[in-house]
Amino acid sequence: MVLELMTSGGLLLRRDAIALGYDDKCLRRMVKGGQICRIRQGAYAAADVWRDLDLRGRHLLLCDAVVKQYGHDIALSHDSAVLKLQGPDYGLDLSHVHVTHFDGGGRRGAKVIHHEGRCGVLDITRLDDHWLSSPPRTVLDIAMTRGLEAGVIVADDFIHRGLTTTAELWQLYEAVKDWSGALILRLVIGLATGKSESVGETLGWLLCRNQLLPRPEQQFEIFHPHGLLAGRTDWAWPEYGAFGEFDGKIKYHRLRRANETIEEAVLREKKREDLLRELTGWRCIRLVWADLFTPELTAQRIRNVLRSAA
Repeated sequence: MVLELMTSGGLLLRRDAIALGYDDKCLRRMVKGGQICRIRQGAYAAADVWRDLDLRGRHLLLCDAVVKQYGHDIALSHDSAVLKLQGPDYGLDLSHVHVTHFDGGGRRGAKVIHHEGRCGVLDITRLDDHWLSSPPRTVLDIAMTRGLEAGVIVADDFIHRGLTTTAELWQLYEAVKDWSGALILRLVIGLATGKSESVGETLGWLLCRNQLLPRPEQQFEIFHPHGLLAGRTDWAWPEYGAFGEFDGKIKYHRLRRANETIEEAVLREKKREDLLRELTGWRCIRLVWADLFTPELTAQRIRNVLRSAA
């Protein structure tokens, strides 16, 4: 049965089916019968697997199809490399797989964008038995194609998780600083600290920069009088007597303890915030996702709090 040819991830290549004696009529019957679906030229997925995948999962399965079809003369890069490195997809385009060719490129195909670029030894790495742009090079590619905000988000995540360092990014910048548009990497390096633990925290940090607010200290530690750590805040303005927290659903999933509900995690977080206010006497500025998309109003609210707290 042709379904037995599928990988564990639910992927089937036409060439593999043809090699074992199946034909296009058989594949068309299976598509019509709802057993498989065509995800790109020459590649199919089990229909139930594809149906249950989110956009991120579908993109990763498309990546698997592309690298199997193209072989070893390409590297997954740009948006696709970010996902393969388990990075954030905020601000990325998941509709096409991105590859960089070692010999040519610069075109758009069936759900694949082919990039042409110089790749040095430090620009590529191996993952899951195929080539992938290295974390520093991926930061550069994202910054140059998706802009400063996406570049900082990816760089922050990669530095935080130890996939790259600020020193490595500076080393790459020195190698590419003569490239057209590479100056943006210098700006990204200056803004990405690796201290943010979520996309929301990075966006809040950038909001302060873009709105000319006082720059907060990130991951600020507050201690009990006897020296025991009471907690860390996402941002703090000690000179203004204020600290800030970003609320996001992912954050509560990350902080949730074993057998603890989201509601219990939220209540525990509220108790922690109350304790930090009691220990410092500072005011708390709490941001949610909606605040990030009204930057002027949010910035004015932060200014008002900092002014009154001071």
